[in-house]
Amino acid sequence: MNKSLLTNLLALALLAGGYQTDNQIAFYAGLFAFSGAITNWLAIHMLFEKVPGLYGSGVIPARFEEFKAAIKNLMMEQFFTAENIDRFLNKEMSGKTLNLEPVLEKVDFNPTFDSLVNVIANSSFGSMLAMFGGAEALQPLKEPFVEKMQEAVVEISQSDAVKEALKGQLESPAMMEEIQANIENIIDQRLSELTPKLVKEIVQKMIKEHLGWLVVWGGVFGGLIGIASSFIA
Repeated sequence: MNKSLLTNLLALALLAGGYQTDNQIAFYAGLFAFSGAITNWLAIHMLFEKVPGLYGSGVIPARFEEFKAAIKNLMMEQFFTAENIDRFLNKEMSGKTLNLEPVLEKVDFNPTFDSLVNVIANSSFGSMLAMFGGAEALQPLKEPFVEKMQEAVVEISQSDAVKEALKGQLESPAMMEEIQANIENIIDQRLSELTPKLVKEIVQKMIKEHLGWLVVWGGVFGGLIGIASSFIA
């Protein structure tokens, strides 16, 4: 049983008990406690659900566009600023953290061998190559050539000169703007998938437990006010 329902039931029980036993303190305490608890419960309900005839109810789903815009602004202005991206790039590009080998291993270097064969075939050595079987005669060299080419490119990619060149390119104003634009596009794409119902569920999940305490404290303070009112009455 959730705390909101329990608070309202306890307040009603106190109200009914006070009425049956003609106990003014219990009656007033129950009445005011129920009034405070049910008012806060209704206010919380109106945050998430549209209540016909009650202006301003259902404010969270009704303003989900503003909610999405706030998320985007938070992400872009607090997390993905140019300074934070630059700090991340500096960290990733320093020391041995930058490793392009996994990327280069997926690159197809076969076209480099084909281009080399084509250059030889169209050069002054072409006629000589034709005497030995033409381009097909070089095919046994393809696999070792591709392996050596890949090793050489990986070795070059790990040099400080390449790292500095990449860092300089990535930190250029144009590249920084492009990175931020790409991040913004990704955020927009994800936010476009949000619906009013989903926004409501997200907010409810985040603050539902804490909102329940508003009902509890509404009942507690209402009960205290009721006790004080019973003495005045």
